[in-house]
Amino acid sequence: MKRRAFIASSLAAVSLPRLLAAEAARKPVRIGWVTAQHAPSVAPFIEAFRAGFAELGLVEGRDIAIEYRYGNDELGRVPALVADMMARGLDLLVTQGSATFEVRKLGLPVPIVYTMSADPIVAGFAESLSRPRGNMTGITLMAVELNGKRLELLREIVPGLRRVAIVGNPEHPGSHLERAFSEQAARGLGLTIDYRPTATREDLMRELAKMADDPPQAISVLADGFAIQNRQTIIEFANRRRVPVISGWPVFAKSGAICTYGPRIAESHRRLAYFADRILKGAKPAELPIERPTKFELVLNQRAAQAIGITLPQSLIVSADEVIE
Repeated sequence: MKRRAFIASSLAAVSLPRLLAAEAARKPVRIGWVTAQHAPSVAPFIEAFRAGFAELGLVEGRDIAIEYRYGNDELGRVPALVADMMARGLDLLVTQGSATFEVRKLGLPVPIVYTMSADPIVAGFAESLSRPRGNMTGITLMAVELNGKRLELLREIVPGLRRVAIVGNPEHPGSHLERAFSEQAARGLGLTIDYRPTATREDLMRELAKMADDPPQAISVLADGFAIQNRQTIIEFANRRRVPVISGWPVFAKSGAICTYGPRIAESHRRLAYFADRILKGAKPAELPIERPTKFELVLNQRAAQAIGITLPQSLIVSADEVIE
């Protein structure tokens, strides 16, 4: 009995240092996250991103370590932010929004997973959704068919609707598809579309000045990074003239637009963890098809509607995913 105890204790003495050494040698995978936006504006998306890893059984600190960098609405800061993370050592980089375009220029040696509002084929990130190029893959939030749904919502919200202004960035890859789909849908709904191209702040102020002379009955904003950065300017202009604004992402409704209908962006960011996990297990980015949104949400801002004299239909209120009182 004593001999067996002695052997067991001896084996434990030999094995324990090896186990401790193995545990010490096991380091968490290092993942970088970079965005051109401010931290508060993407906080819900980061929370969803982290939740995606947790659902896959990956524990932060043990299995993965994530570093975050924010450009604070200065796109030109992105390369330096990425360089800082690369110098510390990265196994994979996740890019959000317009930062994706800046990162592509850098020719990084690590795999990259992205989420962006642009059409990845038009933007040159892929030959098709099933064939990403190079070491980048991820999720596009663009769903051009939803532009028709937004016009339908506006017609339901605004009695006698006839004229709608479309505010969009013509340099955003895929915006021409959104414009074409909007115009096609408008013809079927008996609406007239007034397209307002706004690639720069100067363009935006010029187009708003033109609209001030003859305001439309409603404004539909094509969502991209530029629109997000300038959303308050657009919404405040419209509210002063009692013109309702609709767009695709909830941040617009939370900022004073009366309605948004589009992808569940948090859900798309949750899916980024799936891409990262697959790549870290050996898959190549080019082998992982780019995903489009599959879940959508309607957000209404009842307070904003009341402020400009609009009563939201009860049928919309009961079907909305979120109503801002």
